[in-house]
Amino acid sequence: MTERLDLPREGTPPLVEDATALAAAVDSLAAGTGPFALDSERASGYRYSQRAYLVQVRRRGSGTHLIDPVALEDLSPLAELLTEDEWVLHAASQDLPCLRELSFRPTALFDTELAGRLLGRPRVGLATMIAEEFSLELAKEHSAADWSVRPLPVGLLNYAALDVELLLELRDRLADHLEEAGKAEWAQQEFDALLDEPTTVPSLEPWRRTSHITDVTSPRGLAVVRELWLARDEVARRLDIAPGRVLPDRVIVAVANRRPLGDHLPDFRELRRREPEAWATAYARALALPASQLPARRGPGRGGLPDPRQWGRVNPPAASRLATVRTTVRALAEERDLPQENLLAPAAQRALAWAVAGYDEAEVRQILHGAGARPWQVDLVAAPAVEALRAAARG
Repeated sequence: MTERLDLPREGTPPLVEDATALAAAVDSLAAGTGPFALDSERASGYRYSQRAYLVQVRRRGSGTHLIDPVALEDLSPLAELLTEDEWVLHAASQDLPCLRELSFRPTALFDTELAGRLLGRPRVGLATMIAEEFSLELAKEHSAADWSVRPLPVGLLNYAALDVELLLELRDRLADHLEEAGKAEWAQQEFDALLDEPTTVPSLEPWRRTSHITDVTSPRGLAVVRELWLARDEVARRLDIAPGRVLPDRVIVAVANRRPLGDHLPDFRELRRREPEAWATAYARALALPASQLPARRGPGRGGLPDPRQWGRVNPPAASRLATVRTTVRALAEERDLPQENLLAPAAQRALAWAVAGYDEAEVRQILHGAGARPWQVDLVAAPAVEALRAAARG
């Protein structure tokens, strides 16, 4: 039977929002022992910025501390302390960018979500993993809250504290499971890779992530999407408001899909609500573009390669190799109870299929290492991939 956990065991931690309180928190954490459990809260969906509006830190012997980085100018004492031991995070790649903005940089870490993936868990959300390991249900009512509001309600503070309440215990359980499964070294290599991972790799054409953009089929319509998206991004950045709240994707696509497009913007309420001149200017710019400057139906692929959907036309042998590589990785992942993307990232699969020439294991290993694959991944994939590619080439 699952017991519901609504409140932190030590009660609601006070919000650390001045230098005196921060010094006390740092002293308390310094007196604790072992790894630091960390989490951060952003205001995604409300703000353009992905900054941290709250940082949660917990350590054995110290308890949980809720740090307000908006109110505090100098977080260097905490940043220095946090270098002394391992960090434990859930879905570290989501939190590390905003923590790095605060000059918080780990020297070692353990990612409980990634550990769950390596263990073959079908669901790796924090609440699910806590329930499975401890038969406790975490209260998750505030998962989509606006953390930029001040003052922060007590309910939000409790929610934030619960996110690190059992993170250290979960880390220890998962470490044992990884050891038992013979995957501890794999996990360590993955965690070490996170330490060196770039904060963000910008997309070549981020406007192509517009929801339902595949509904827009004409090059001129895609130009409308692009120009409205770029104008919206500029406005959202300036106002620090989430782009979808400035102008929803559905409105951008609706404008781009009109037949005919017309000389002027339609009279949509959302286009009149905020910055109407910006949308009119962007729309006019899209209509004025010469045909040679209209965007292609499909954008460039990731990693500098063409979109895989185009490979059958531009490089049929590579398309065939990609199918072989994907099938091989899928089978290997199933054997080892792993998601295939954790055995070998899709980008590395594409890099191998595009570049491999002689089906030599040394060549395959070199390509995989160059694509960012970890040693454990290369060791598992290289030889089977060579064998499968050779077999496919023989027909």
